[in-house]
Amino acid sequence: MPDTKPRPAWLPFAIDYAPLILFFVVYKTVGVFAGTMAFMLAIVAAVLASKILLGRVSPMLWLSAILVVGFGALTIWFHDERFIQIKPTIIYAGLGVLLLGGVALRKPLIKYVLEAGLDGLSDRGWLLLSRNWGLFFITMAVLNEIMRHMLSFDTWLTLKVWALIPLSLAFGASQIPMMTREGLAVAPDKP
Repeated sequence: MPDTKPRPAWLPFAIDYAPLILFFVVYKTVGVFAGTMAFMLAIVAAVLASKILLGRVSPMLWLSAILVVGFGALTIWFHDERFIQIKPTIIYAGLGVLLLGGVALRKPLIKYVLEAGLDGLSDRGWLLLSRNWGLFFITMAVLNEIMRHMLSFDTWLTLKVWALIPLSLAFGASQIPMMTREGLAVAPDKP
């Protein structure tokens, strides 16, 4: 029988972002190649933790793990940090194209990832959410490319961790008014 014990709401976020934060810390203390190795090991640990603690591994975590391990190995093999910098561009661009392609076909692909947590959202709401996140991801891909070409690795990584993660969270929060207008059920306050 599967474990149905409720998990803390922050756990998926921690599993997704802990490897990146570890990468930042190890990079700052030891260097880029040790940080890359730590990132690779941490993302594999995150996949295992997700499977054990959450009972599943999200498609986004799988994709990120494959790219971190692949581009991390290239970074270490060729001794060139540009490979690990390209990974976010590929993820963002891929997700953006996928979501916008789904919108063009009237299939809100984001629904299959988020449906369990967004009760009552209308079909129009799902399409708007897919469109908005698709455009956001394309913008993030372009921004990552601009940053990695114009900034030092140190500045790029610092912004990646301390500016782009909060920007993603803020963008997600900015979608709440649209989702509530489109039928998202808001949980009542608990006594």
